[in-house]
Amino acid sequence: MCAFCDDPKSTLVLASGSPRRKDLLALLGLPFVVYPADVEEGNHVGEDAATMVARLAQAKARAVAARVPQGLILAADTAVCLDGGVLGKPSDPAEAVAILRRLRGRPHLVFSGVTLLYTPSGRMRTELAQSTVWMRHYSDAEIAAYVATGDPLDKAGAYAIQYADFAPVARIEGCYANVMGLPLCHLYRMLREFGIAPKETPVAACNRFNRRQCDVAEQILNV
Repeated sequence: MCAFCDDPKSTLVLASGSPRRKDLLALLGLPFVVYPADVEEGNHVGEDAATMVARLAQAKARAVAARVPQGLILAADTAVCLDGGVLGKPSDPAEAVAILRRLRGRPHLVFSGVTLLYTPSGRMRTELAQSTVWMRHYSDAEIAAYVATGDPLDKAGAYAIQYADFAPVARIEGCYANVMGLPLCHLYRMLREFGIAPKETPVAACNRFNRRQCDVAEQILNV
């Protein structure tokens, strides 16, 4: 499939325990292993969301690289930004309700930082993806039913765009997979720079997986 994949000393390592990132990465068709990074998350004083996700993606990659001497480490971090502030994961159901009420009927930004770190050489590359998400005018009853499932509690911004029963998003401008936590076309472009991208781009597989037709993929891939 690629020269990197034929090297038994090299391994593609996903530095995340997120099931969503694992499912998205699998769409590329590259073999990989999972080593979740143990890094304290959160933004520094005066740090904007874009800077934060890039910093955390790099920190996660370095943390895992210390345990994997031969490999290509893939790390990512995603943040939801509203009114200039970062909305993290809710600490409890009440906070999840409050966050979803703040987001209701309004646009917000989702940033993902994606880092590739090749441990034998120390070569590192980081990309930033940004999407604008407009939430629909869901009701308080819908919020309560969704929060009762427990799904929002491990999600930045207290929602999953792909959660069909709640379907909180009215429309999106930018990469859909970015809102899920791993912008695949940005990642493919990075893998291409490392000379290890699979032959096929992720566009068709991503469209099938998310049951939608992406309108920004070619623009991202051709940057």
